[in-house]
Amino acid sequence: MSEAASLELGRFLPYRLSVTAECISRVFAESYERRFGLTIPEWRVMAVLGEGAPRPTQAVIEATEMDRVKVSRAVTRLVDKGLVTRRTAPEDQRSQILALSRKGFGLYGQIVPLAHALQAELTAGLGAEELALLDRVLESLHAKAREIGSRS
Repeated sequence: MSEAASLELGRFLPYRLSVTAECISRVFAESYERRFGLTIPEWRVMAVLGEGAPRPTQAVIEATEMDRVKVSRAVTRLVDKGLVTRRTAPEDQRSQILALSRKGFGLYGQIVPLAHALQAELTAGLGAEELALLDRVLESLHAKAREIGSRS
């Protein structure tokens, strides 16, 4: 088989990024689920809503880059838990506006320090320059992937 026809999966960038992201997500998920009873999609929705003002569901979908069904299920569970509120958008009866409830903000306030601590532990072996470079590389790869995806 020629070199062009073979693929060493362990050196294939999309695979490596996926495996690394999945491993990191699993570490965070275990902590969030064990301590707070939240799944990764639920936490991502809460994290987006915790950044500021209430948002339409579509804005949460775009910010998390999760599919509509996954966001919808996470929102339903969060509403059932009393962590998120939803109301019909006044300008579009088909759209919903999502926000953290008082209880949701309280839980968010407990999770954020844990998220910062986990991130600090994960990046402890990297210097400031490496972190800045990693940030630039990830942003560049993300932008390129979105560009390629928009052509499909």
